[in-house]
Amino acid sequence: MLFGRKLFQLTFRRSFHVSQKLNQAMGIDGNNILAESLKRQGVEYVFGIVGIPVIETAMAFQQVGLKYIGMRNEQAACYAAQAVGYLTGKPGVCLAVSGPGLLHCIGGMANAQVNCWPLLVIAGSCPEDHEGIGGFQEWHQVEASRQYCKYASRPPSARLIPLHVEKAVRLASSGRPGVAYLDVPATLLTAEADEDKVPLEYYNPEPVKLGHPDPALVAQAAYVLAKAQRPLVIVGKGAAYGRAEQAVTKLVETTNLPFLPTPMGKGVVADESPLCVSSARTQALLQADVILLLGARLNWMLHFGQAPRFDKDVKIIQVDITPEEFHNSVKSEVAVHSDIKPFTEALTQKLAEKKYSLQPASNTWWKVLKEKQVANAKFVESQANNTTVPLNYYAVFKTVQANIPKDSIIVSEGANTMDIGRGLLLNNKPRHRLDAGTFGTMGVGPGFAVAAAMWCRDHAPGKRVICVEGDSAFGFSGMEIETMFRYKLPVVVVIVNNNGIYGGFDKQTFDDIQSGGDVAQCTPPTALSTEVRYEKMMEIFGETGHLCRTVEEIEAALKKALMVTDKPSIINILIDPQSNRKPQKFNWLTESKL
Repeated sequence: MLFGRKLFQLTFRRSFHVSQKLNQAMGIDGNNILAESLKRQGVEYVFGIVGIPVIETAMAFQQVGLKYIGMRNEQAACYAAQAVGYLTGKPGVCLAVSGPGLLHCIGGMANAQVNCWPLLVIAGSCPEDHEGIGGFQEWHQVEASRQYCKYASRPPSARLIPLHVEKAVRLASSGRPGVAYLDVPATLLTAEADEDKVPLEYYNPEPVKLGHPDPALVAQAAYVLAKAQRPLVIVGKGAAYGRAEQAVTKLVETTNLPFLPTPMGKGVVADESPLCVSSARTQALLQADVILLLGARLNWMLHFGQAPRFDKDVKIIQVDITPEEFHNSVKSEVAVHSDIKPFTEALTQKLAEKKYSLQPASNTWWKVLKEKQVANAKFVESQANNTTVPLNYYAVFKTVQANIPKDSIIVSEGANTMDIGRGLLLNNKPRHRLDAGTFGTMGVGPGFAVAAAMWCRDHAPGKRVICVEGDSAFGFSGMEIETMFRYKLPVVVVIVNNNGIYGGFDKQTFDDIQSGGDVAQCTPPTALSTEVRYEKMMEIFGETGHLCRTVEEIEAALKKALMVTDKPSIINILIDPQSNRKPQKFNWLTESKL
């Protein structure tokens, strides 16, 4: 180990000194220009996997003070970079090698673009003089990336790298956030330029000022809400990204309006608020006559705003930073182009005026919602109190919720694991839930957890990251456990293990099924191996994981895991393979009317 460290240090120093000499003689190379440009644009984190031609690039990043976190898969690196972008508001960078390295990032790029999270992907590519003749890992990388990005470019010279870095960072984080891609061929990274002629201070714009709403539209929105008999506020991820938590909380608390958060809108107003109607979600959407939509989209997650999940005559007040989103699936009664925070502040002020006071009928509406909440709570409580082994989801999540810090960042993915967990694992602070999101991407969890843990270490010491995974979801990116060990990240990984995708089988049933013939023909597509001992992954790092079957074992495992502050923990909870969610009135995905 000592020899390896010394070898790395010698290699690093040699590279650094050679670079210094070259810079003194000839100027500054592309690697250092790129590193300095990112630093001066306020980028803090880089996640990636190095190889030809970006090994020296990563070292240059570290030399200027950027934090480089080496991952085990480019997809996970891309997920981590976009999650840190969401948490900080400044794009995280994903650094990848040429060809296959970039192609592995595509899933992450699409996820960030659909999720509206700021991300900058930088990939090396083959030397420009090798293009068209079969260069190593040659690929049309700018063209391949363009449909997943707001901006995709290859700087034409080392001198112009700062210009393209500034534009990439600005476009990724401004307006509706998304993805930018920069292609950096090997010849560009090693190219020299006269340092005096490189505009490292090219442009560092002032923070974009929030967009304020048209006062006439605020008044119109207030009027529509004031006339409502059954109003509802839906708080989306856009309100969380827009740091609108104080304004939105003040709105709902001063008006007594019921609110419903989207999955990553959770925590903008505390889940434990008595005004939260998540447990009566179906009823609230079905009967609301006016809905105030704050930074959420009427896509599949909100059933497109259409009947039968919504009242056919519902009036929508839609507030969004991107006007292209207006009237996307239904015509909005009022469409307001604005950042969420200034609009909400203006609306709260307007609703305080006597002529805009809310209808007393809202008390009747609250009675309907409370009755539904009580009825649904009885089912959940009955399931959560059933501690018969094998456990069900509700009993597991009740136990986890009771034994983790209330301000934990919760990362969650999986089918039933994520869906049921949304209702039982609470968030009382904004941007404290990271899950599969709008694109429904599986495999995001460990990458998100690495990013969240790095952010906590630097910006919220002591805050814990709880990564709750289905066993299928964990299989996508589980090797990032090694990344967590390498960077001493105390992520608590909880695997809710039901032996399958959606649901699996107990061992005896599974063995009986597989004995029926060719296993590739008789093994159900949703089945995974039974009672896999995922916690034993800890042993390859000289540590011990936790296998749990009972509530008491979960409690003990969480207590031990939360005492660890310099390494991850794995808690593998074996549950009933046939455990499922509460029966739904409607299909979870709204059917097309075509």
